[in-house]
This record gives sequence, structure tokens and C-alpha cells, in this order.
Amino acid sequence: MSDFPWIKSYPKGVPAELGTVEYESLLEMFEDGFKGYADREAYVNMDVTLTYKEVDQLSRDFAAYLQNKFHLQKGDRVAIQMPNLLQYAIALIGALRAGLTVVNTNPLYTPREMEHQFKDADVKAVIIVANFASNLEKVLKDTPIEHVIITEIGDLFGGLKGFAVNFVVKHIKKMVPSFHIPKAKKFKDVLKEGKEMSYTRPEVTGEDLAFLQYTGGTTGVSKGAQLSHGNIIAHTKQITHWFYPLLEKDKPETMITAIPLYHIFALSVNGLFMFRVGAKSVLITNPRDMSGFIKELKKYKFTLMTGVNTLFNGLLNQSDFQSVDFSHLKTSIGGGMAVQDAVAKKWESVTKSPLVEGYGLSETSPVLSVNPLDGKHRLGTIGLPTPGTEMAVFDEDGNKLADGEVGEICARGPQIMSGYWNKSNEGVFFSGGWFRTGDMGMMDEEGFFKIVDRKKDMINVSGFNVYPNEIENIVANHPKVAEVAAVGVADERSTEVVKIFVVKKDSSLTEQELKDFCKENLTGYKRPKKIEFKDELPKSNVGKILRRELREAEAKQT
Repeated sequence: MSDFPWIKSYPKGVPAELGTVEYESLLEMFEDGFKGYADREAYVNMDVTLTYKEVDQLSRDFAAYLQNKFHLQKGDRVAIQMPNLLQYAIALIGALRAGLTVVNTNPLYTPREMEHQFKDADVKAVIIVANFASNLEKVLKDTPIEHVIITEIGDLFGGLKGFAVNFVVKHIKKMVPSFHIPKAKKFKDVLKEGKEMSYTRPEVTGEDLAFLQYTGGTTGVSKGAQLSHGNIIAHTKQITHWFYPLLEKDKPETMITAIPLYHIFALSVNGLFMFRVGAKSVLITNPRDMSGFIKELKKYKFTLMTGVNTLFNGLLNQSDFQSVDFSHLKTSIGGGMAVQDAVAKKWESVTKSPLVEGYGLSETSPVLSVNPLDGKHRLGTIGLPTPGTEMAVFDEDGNKLADGEVGEICARGPQIMSGYWNKSNEGVFFSGGWFRTGDMGMMDEEGFFKIVDRKKDMINVSGFNVYPNEIENIVANHPKVAEVAAVGVADERSTEVVKIFVVKKDSSLTEQELKDFCKENLTGYKRPKKIEFKDELPKSNVGKILRRELREAEAKQT
């Protein structure tokens, strides 16, 4: 298993058989990984490690409890709501092994957002970290949830360390607001009791639903993308084939997992791909603590890393980052938002390894395209379609556009969802099964795709389309700029004008400096007419800059 014979058998180029399901379900993929990599390290968090064998046992115990005590049936929805902890992996794999559908939930959701997701998905059980249980208490009676499991951060650290961590988090740092959920079970008790129960392996096929992955989607309110076992298995094969040039026999990969596992990028690439190749996933619980994050990086000979542009940029702006040992790092992969050229170039300069950009959505498991790992990656593009994936650019009427023309990027492939949960899917697909991504882009003559921007983020200046990504990419190259976001603001004469929000890297930066810089690099209608300096930009929990919040705040002032 360690020399990946199933990959070596593929011809160069696009393997025709890649779109077929190798395993019947994710259960088979987990079982294969447990058997082939039993003694390897699987997950590590805050210096505590679980081997594949230990993950096998603990997830089996968790699954047994869900089956026997909660009497959850195949297909029931169970929500997991916590940051990157060892418990997340156990709950995730255990729920899937019980035949359940996982509803990944952002732990920073407001009570209103939690209630919407739990009701929409008809969630029967939730596993939540104690830090956020007070929010759950506020809405629990208004949801279909019948069972609650609560964990504390140190629950799987064992002995004195686990006790100390939980004590400090709760009583010293005061990070656990009081709550009262009388019938909630403790995570540790679930594992202890589950160990004494029998586990019944359910009959799960590729058609069965593995995840309801909630997303803003391409239109409007948050909704659940239906991802089957077959979708995720096909996706895992696709990215394993793409990673293959970097993999070495009997040399396990060590992956830095800073993006939360409830995000589809980390879930699929860091959390599930590892079972195919016996990799170790280093779970970073709080990547926003940059100094603590860098201390973690210094502990490991890591070979792969995933992240978003703001994460990479934030690390590069830490003086201690350059003292990290990058000698084992093969590549870093950026997703979730556009990787800016300035950040990619500096990353490669500091780490001596490439930062390549990939692209996808929750609806696509997520990867649709990614840059090659053979040294032929192309800066500023989202690369080539993964094996078994078709991508093309369409106009509003569903007509394919020629190379070089800008339109909506659409895709077909075995990793793409069947549709949204309990929602109309009108307008989600063009005829022929082409999924509409909602992203504007183009394909060049060599097949590389480039994202121009999201449809909804386009700025209309006197009838000309201006794309925030382009503006941000230019401004980010100014040596005194740390971060930048561009939005359109209303203007009587030109419909909209470009406004940029800038976080300074150097306090001496002036508005006039930026205007002069933009004048040299941008044509007239694209130049920012308004500039506002800020201490920080609003971001999602994975670090994606939220232009929407900036637009809304601006609209309230007019």
C-alpha cells in the first residue's frame, strides 16, 4: 500500500477510470487506511498524537455509542461544531462509520445562524465544544436536536495535561461562558461507554449522503450542498493523483492543517486525503495566534501546507517566521480566495518552495482545478482541471465562450454535488449538467483558468466591469501595504467608483502615495477614487476577507 500501486497504474494525462468509485463508501477507505497505516501517526494537536490504530478504536467506540445509546439510524444528520481538535477527527469518522450524515458547523456562528442550519438540516444530534455551548442552549428548544455531546479542549490530551488545559481554558482564561444543558453527555463518557458496546457496520454505498456542507452558495442564503460518499471518494482519488509526484515511498507526509476542518478545503484535502497515503495531519487550533502558530511550525518537519492568502500573508509579516525550518516543505496550496502574486512570490522567496493556487467550492468537494506540481505552475491562475473534471466558460445564456473570453466558469465531474438540500436547484446547473460556480473567469490557450472575480463583487464604473481581485493584486504589491480590499461604492456620475480599504505595513504610507502607485499601474476608471486606512479588515473564520461587510458598512454611511 505504501508505494501506491493503484496510482502508478494510471497513464500520463487524464485517467479515464478516475471518475469511477474505487471504494463503495468512505467506510472502506477508512478501513483500508487503518489497516495499512496502523502504527503511523495520524493526527497531532498541542503535542498529543493519535495513531491510525488509535483513531480506528476511538472512532469505532464513538460510532457504537451513537448507534446503541442514541439509536441514530443510517442517514440521520449529526452536527459537529468545534475548532481543529483531536475530538473533531474522532467525531467525524465515528459519525460516518455509524452511517450518519455529517453537518459541519462553524463554532463561531451566532445563535440565529445555528438555529437556521440545525433546523434546515433536521439535525438529530450535535457534538459541540464547551466554549460555544451557551449559544446552543439559547436555541436548543427551537431545533429538532434530541442529543447533545459536549467536549472540552483538553479531553483527549489525557491525564494531568488534559485536566490542566481544561482548567486554564475555563477558570483562568474564562473562555467557557456558563451554560445549562441538563441531558448533555460528556465526550469522554461517550468514548468510555461506547468501548463496551458492539458496533454494527452499516451498509453504505456511494450514493448515500456523507455531508451536508453549508455554504452561501452561488445565490443568496446559506444552504446545504449534498455531498455523497461517491463524491468525496472521487475527489480524494483526484487530488491523490495530483499530489502523486511529491509522494515518496515509506516517507509519510506531514501536513499543516490550519484551516478549520469544518471548512470543505481542510476537510477534504487535510482530513480525508491523508487516509489514502498515510499522512500525518498537524491540527492548529488557533491559527490567528501567529506567534503560537509559528512555535508549532518549528516542532515539525512538515512537507505540505494548506491555507488562504491572508494566512500566508500574515505569517510572512511575522519576523520570527523566517527562522522556521522549511527544508522539508515540498509545496503549499492556497485556496478559499485568490492568492495574490506578491504573497506567492514572497512565500517562495522565504520558504524556497512554491505556493500554488487551487480552486473549488463547497459544492464541488471542493477542488475543481489546481496548478501542477512539476514546476510548471502559473502564477495568477487557478491551474488546470483535476483528472476527470471538465471546466469551461459560459455566457449568461449557457453558451460556451472561446479561449480568452470572460464569462462564468462552469464544471462537470464526479466530485460535484447532486444539488442543494431541500432547495430548488433552478439556475444552479446549465443544461448538460454543467454546475455554475458564480465565478467570472477565462481559459487561456494552454487550458489554464484564471478567476477574474465573483459575479456579485463586480464593480460597475460607467458601464465598465472592474474586478476587485485585479485592484487588490496591484495594491498588494506596494511595499507599505499589509492587506487590501476593494469594493464598489455608489456614485451619481458613474454608477459606482472603486474604494479600497488598506491596512498599513508601514505607518508612513499616505493616501497620495497609493494614488500615485495606482496611477502608474491601473487605467483611469479602475483607479481607486476613495481610500480608507483601517487597523484590520473583516474576515471569516478561515481568514477570507469579507468584502460584503465593507460594502454594507459603506452603504449605511450614505
